[in-house]
Amino acid sequence: MRWVIPLGRIAGIPIGVNWTWLPIVALVIANYASDVFPSQNPGLSGTTYLVMAAALALLFFAGLLLHELGHALVAKRQGMQIEGITLWLLGGVARILGEFPSPGAEFRVAVAGPAVSFVIGATFAAVAWLAPLPDAVDGVVVWMGISNLFLLAFNLIPAYPLDGGRILHAVLWRFQRDRGSATRVSVGIGRGFGLVMIGLGVAAVAFGLGPGLVWLSVVGLFLVMAAGGEGRTEHVREMLDGLTVADVIERDPVCVLPTLTLAEFFDAVVWSQRYTTYPVFDGEHVVGMLPFRNVAAVPRSRWEDTRISEVMTPLESVVLLDEQETLTEAVGRLAADPLQRGLVIEDDRLVGLVSVSDVARAFERRARGM
Repeated sequence: MRWVIPLGRIAGIPIGVNWTWLPIVALVIANYASDVFPSQNPGLSGTTYLVMAAALALLFFAGLLLHELGHALVAKRQGMQIEGITLWLLGGVARILGEFPSPGAEFRVAVAGPAVSFVIGATFAAVAWLAPLPDAVDGVVVWMGISNLFLLAFNLIPAYPLDGGRILHAVLWRFQRDRGSATRVSVGIGRGFGLVMIGLGVAAVAFGLGPGLVWLSVVGLFLVMAAGGEGRTEHVREMLDGLTVADVIERDPVCVLPTLTLAEFFDAVVWSQRYTTYPVFDGEHVVGMLPFRNVAAVPRSRWEDTRISEVMTPLESVVLLDEQETLTEAVGRLAADPLQRGLVIEDDRLVGLVSVSDVARAFERRARGM
């Protein structure tokens, strides 16, 4: 997602918040400080209600982060790559790269988040029920229990791509032994739930039940769009089924030396062999990639004094692929990378380059052949 504010890393996983998360925090704090807490815990000061609301917002989103960490950490145990976790307008998302290797792996990853929410919600509910707490603390604890149990119930709705929908998908995949069929059924259910929620939100406003219920339509629209995205992803997977990186690789790409100045690079390479990206080879090893946009970002007045090594993307930041890797796995990694390109290197030897465009052309060839 764009406009992500990085917060750091947990267990090596990048954590960030999208700007859309910030107004939601402000709305939650304003609503609970001015309405919910004064009605549920009367007699406290305005400052106390504000502190309670801020504490609840921070604790709830910390719980949301733990929910997504549950997904991410279990996915890592299944051998999958985690691009990061982002909190945004409608909650959070753990960005898992690649495909689930089996229905069992998908089931375990899908269940992990709700399991965390259940533990958090049940713990806060038990503390609120059993422990004698000051009013201010009790109000926050009660609503932490309620909000996490509500989050649990909502996420278990069997609507793809909610956790309940992913659990349903894993079960259907396991018993039907057909991932494509399982996805189509799950996507259809997800769209159905989304349309129902949109209808409920519109009806609530039309019958004067309050504009606050318009959030049902917002969530429903999200479900419809997300389910559609999952359906398109499955269509791409089916089109690319059976293809590997070796089927689309561009072998022996034009390489450049890291010691060239940008002026030398432009005169010696670009005029005769113009590409958008060049592997950088120091004579023995590939050391990085040079996107042409990195060159264009340098003022021409500095080209004589700037070397390729200063503006290239170093190898450690480049996607490395294997020739036998399936295209459906490779395209997820490539699409998530800023370069949208990767290299195949075997025994320190550059085999070739693969781009998202190469995968798109393979998809088009398959589609035309149907």
